[in-house]
Amino acid sequence: MAFDYSKFLARFVEEAREHCSRMSDGLLNLEQSPGDAEIINGLFRSAHTIKGSSRMMKLSGVTELAHKMEDVLDAVRGGKILLAASVSESLFRGVDALSDLLDRITAGETPVAAPEALCDELGRAALPSGSETAPESPAESDPAAAIVETIPLSPSVGQTIAVPAAAVPVEPASPPQTAKKRPVEYLRVDAAKLDDLIRLMGEIVSEHGRFRRQIGRLGDIERSAARHLKAVAGQLHAGGNEHEQLVEAGAAVQLSLRQSVRAMYDASLLQEHLVGDLQETSLRMRMQPLSTVFDPLRRTVRDLAHEQGKDIDFVVDGGDTELDRKIIDRIGDSLMHMIRNSLDHGLENAEERVAAGKPPKGTINLSAFYDSGCVTISLSDDGKGLSVDKIREKALARRLFEADALTGMSRAEITDLIFMPGFSTSPIITDISGRGVGMDVVRKSIVDELKGTIIIDSAEGEGTTFLLRLPLNLAVFPLFMLSTGGKICALPATSLVEMLSVKREDIIEIVNKRAIRLREQIIPVENLATLLRLAPEVPDETGEALIVIIRDGEEKLGLEVDEIIRREEMVVKPLPSHLKNLRMVSGVTIGEQDSIINVLHVPELIRQARETAEPGRQRAVVKEDRAATVLVVDDSINTREIEKSILEAYGYTVVTAEDGEEAFERTRETLYDLVITDVEMPRLDGFSLTRQLRDDDRYRHVPIIIVTSLEKDVDKKRGIAVGANAYIVKGAFDQSNLIETVRSLIG
Repeated sequence: MAFDYSKFLARFVEEAREHCSRMSDGLLNLEQSPGDAEIINGLFRSAHTIKGSSRMMKLSGVTELAHKMEDVLDAVRGGKILLAASVSESLFRGVDALSDLLDRITAGETPVAAPEALCDELGRAALPSGSETAPESPAESDPAAAIVETIPLSPSVGQTIAVPAAAVPVEPASPPQTAKKRPVEYLRVDAAKLDDLIRLMGEIVSEHGRFRRQIGRLGDIERSAARHLKAVAGQLHAGGNEHEQLVEAGAAVQLSLRQSVRAMYDASLLQEHLVGDLQETSLRMRMQPLSTVFDPLRRTVRDLAHEQGKDIDFVVDGGDTELDRKIIDRIGDSLMHMIRNSLDHGLENAEERVAAGKPPKGTINLSAFYDSGCVTISLSDDGKGLSVDKIREKALARRLFEADALTGMSRAEITDLIFMPGFSTSPIITDISGRGVGMDVVRKSIVDELKGTIIIDSAEGEGTTFLLRLPLNLAVFPLFMLSTGGKICALPATSLVEMLSVKREDIIEIVNKRAIRLREQIIPVENLATLLRLAPEVPDETGEALIVIIRDGEEKLGLEVDEIIRREEMVVKPLPSHLKNLRMVSGVTIGEQDSIINVLHVPELIRQARETAEPGRQRAVVKEDRAATVLVVDDSINTREIEKSILEAYGYTVVTAEDGEEAFERTRETLYDLVITDVEMPRLDGFSLTRQLRDDDRYRHVPIIIVTSLEKDVDKKRGIAVGANAYIVKGAFDQSNLIETVRSLIG
């Protein structure tokens, strides 16, 4: 069945216009608050979203223009350029041009082309101020420069795109005098759902009237009781019939109070049901089927598979499963990145699959289903699976951990390394990995922001499955209230695996770690009060321990708590800005008597437990305080000098060599942090140089980037075979991609 873009086009235009409005407001606000990192990041996200959405809709003109604007904003937030008036004006013109393109699309004009002059202007604006790294027209100023023309390469999987506000080198200014206007959002609502909501509201208003009448009756009884007590005081010493009358009157008052209390209780139960129905119906108004994000992926996956020459079946199921629209809008990038990963370095090509005894056509399955008050999205492929050994080697090559620390890590800990910023399990960086959205950003979106969980199930040679478990909505989150160390705290229900009570003598000691055996698994156990630095209650060594099993990725941890109070659906408020560094707390909620209850951050609890159990573990290698050294190898002096000037502009120390033979001699004397090499050179070509360096133990894990005009798949495969970390094709030179690639490999 042909894919119908028409039903998604109107929504794309509507959302793109909202982003254009936000960008216009953001640029205006920046004139009042220069250097506001939050505004700059918001502008970048809007440009990034328009670019990604338009690419899926095959609107190349919108994609090109949004991409150019994204480059400028990325340079601003990265501190590469200042947001000067000329740059701001270019961005304003970009917003106007985007709005014009959207108007033309709405009028039925397709395709629409991006204004070439404006794109060139934005491209120049993204270059560092005073940079001499790239002539305005390399082909015209120096014919040799045309050899190095493009690097259509995105950063590696897992690159962090967020930067601190301090990285933006602009002068502070006074805060804006006027409040920012919140953009208006529109949502189409099913009329039947709205009717249900109005009906429920009518019942609640009616019930509220009955509730007030009950309160009035209680007032009458209170006044009657007051008169009765006054009479009792006057007749305290009375006897005979008066005494019996007082007793009867007291009994009548007691009966009336009991009846009223019972009526109030019944009314509260009914009101509780009505409020629950009102809540459910209200939330359903913002629920949308996952098909709104699943369906557009079909064509995108098809095109990506064709680009890589891979034949796949993309199977989608559960698109009618509904989620809060706010969640759907925030998981699209994560799903797209994970699918790209499956295509890029999960699924093998046909020859490799046949050699491994698999059918030549690969399969990617995307499905969704309801799961214990949550929704689970499953993304699986039948590819190579995650290799623990390769992940360990990558971590060692990136110098993220010491070798001893990696050796002591469990399989689950090694697997979770793919969520570290800048980490990639791909054998080589290509343009398929996507720009600015890595697995660390996927984890931040799913776990930190949406209070969900990511579970990985992978078997080497068989495939990988990612399970994203999400709450149904963002209005309220399912939480388990716990008591530990005399304090009440909360854990997201999406992170809990199970709760159990075990005998304390069944808690075992393994290499100074406490653990329990649970269905053939050894699960470490820590006292939650100890992790939170609270004073834990002294346990009865012969009694039982209450254990809550939590999970993050493949890692599980048992938390010993004093009491499991209840499960509730509650509103979770983000931490205020001055408390953002409390890593073990992801938010707060309000408990009884307006008490503040901390919602704990499960990934940080597990990390803290790991460090508590192994205080000597070196988490990351401390890098030497020196500039990284890069060896640039190319037989073109112009190419060498261009690459050298770009790298030096970003703080790297650069040494050059005229060909592979000279480069190899230099590596015999010096250990460089990175090697960038051309392929076609006299004496020793780049492929041979790479192979020889990989045979040298000192250079076995040193990153190598191949920069060449050879763009065929067979050449890229050869680059992978000899051990290159990145393969960049020369064309229309893009210095930002070169720097992003270098940073992704050596920081």
